[in-house]
Amino acid sequence: MTDKNRVLIFDTTLRDGEQSPGATMSHDEKLEIAGLLDDMGVDIIEAGFPIASEGDFAAVSEIAKNAKSATICGLARANFKDIDRAWEAVRHAKSPRIHTFIGTSPLHRAIPNLTQDEMAERIHETVTHARNLCDNVQWSPMDATRTEWDYLARVVEIAIRAGATTINIPDTVGYTAPVESADLIRRLIAEVPGAEEVIFSTHCHNDLGMATANSLAAVAGGARQIECTINGLGERAGNTALEEVVMAMKVRHDIMPWTTGVDSTKIMHISRRVATVSGFNVQFNKAIVGKNAFAHESGIHQDGMLKNAETFEIMRPQDVGLSESSLPLGKHSGRAALRAKLKDLGVEMADNQLGDLFVRFKALADRKKEVFDDDLVALVSDAGSADASDHLEVKFLRVICGTEAPQSADLILRVGDAEKRVTAKGDGPVDACFNAVKECFPHGARLQIYQVGAVTEGTDAQATVSVRLEEEGRIATGSSADTDTVVASVKAYVNALNRLILRREKGGTDTPEVSYKDAG
Repeated sequence: MTDKNRVLIFDTTLRDGEQSPGATMSHDEKLEIAGLLDDMGVDIIEAGFPIASEGDFAAVSEIAKNAKSATICGLARANFKDIDRAWEAVRHAKSPRIHTFIGTSPLHRAIPNLTQDEMAERIHETVTHARNLCDNVQWSPMDATRTEWDYLARVVEIAIRAGATTINIPDTVGYTAPVESADLIRRLIAEVPGAEEVIFSTHCHNDLGMATANSLAAVAGGARQIECTINGLGERAGNTALEEVVMAMKVRHDIMPWTTGVDSTKIMHISRRVATVSGFNVQFNKAIVGKNAFAHESGIHQDGMLKNAETFEIMRPQDVGLSESSLPLGKHSGRAALRAKLKDLGVEMADNQLGDLFVRFKALADRKKEVFDDDLVALVSDAGSADASDHLEVKFLRVICGTEAPQSADLILRVGDAEKRVTAKGDGPVDACFNAVKECFPHGARLQIYQVGAVTEGTDAQATVSVRLEEEGRIATGSSADTDTVVASVKAYVNALNRLILRREKGGTDTPEVSYKDAG
């Protein structure tokens, strides 16, 4: 790197983010997210853990082949088998990287039961092996922030001598604080021989709510790569959020004079897609991408905003790809206007996709008094079901509700080429509908997550529903949006079943074939 103020963004949404319990993504979803990350200017994409499963290997390999400009990285533990598998997955990328790691703290050294000398020897052997395969090698001492200083300095030097080009310092359990984060990086660069020849990276977890602060402090200490995820997705309390560090450096460039290659106007779109495919909704008050991040309810705040937006906003909504105004489209609007609005929202669609969305937009405009930007975003997300089969389709639904249980649902479901009609009861309208689907299409899938959210305000607001199902190790998430919450629930449930059917046909599971620990 020639620009000393350039900070590389290393996104690990597809690896560390997917390790969040219940956040498993399908093959096509991983490819989609990787494409969005590449388009937005992320420097390095950690596409997965190739040794974990055949599915992970296939996804990393495909992402590597399709990447336009981003470096594609595969994770590997400190053994030759993992490293070889990672190299096989990323070798076809225009810019491949192997990331290998081992736990160096006293607690983590006890897991493989290695002495300090034995671990040092393994680090030398495995990093050397990785470098013999690939010119771009990243090495991580897992739980670095709880590793003894003398030993950490020793193994970092060994990794550098063995050929590592990036040294990542993970705060694996979210233990450190900003002042420690900066001092640790600063001291490693100053005292470890050869440190000036490599890039130092930071990988922070958010267990104490300081991941973003710790990452930026590490950059102040000399790190020039930040490992992060979209929406802060990740193990336990999550990782450093990409959108937070990128916008912090952009808004407070006066005191953080560093730059990234990320196009911030694409942040909101990818945030919503990651939330949809992972099934992890973004909290309303989440920094940068939360629903309330640019909302003002206080009378004093509203008055100030009307006079000057900078009174209570330190960045423009457009800076992160969010439109300020309500969608000025209605049932009389044409496709050209719809395409233009989608472009404003950072969404590009092929003609056939636009045609399908246009039909659904018209139907929504007939049912709603006002259609907002968020309504359109929900329609786009609802349409993102390319990796689902069409074996099941809801043809008719009528629900009878009352003050006394049970409720009943009358459902016509197309199953393959035949239509089946049943009436089922349940503890509430949604339970009755799900029971009706199960009668039409018997299955053993278990409901893991059922989430409902309102897209906008008002009694005619669209509801977005996410459903996650698990069956024999396969996990699928379905989503749908509709002004009727029950209808959205049934369509999301059927969408998840369709995805399970497709995965059943492809074979394999979403359960890793080997056990492994977090790399930071």
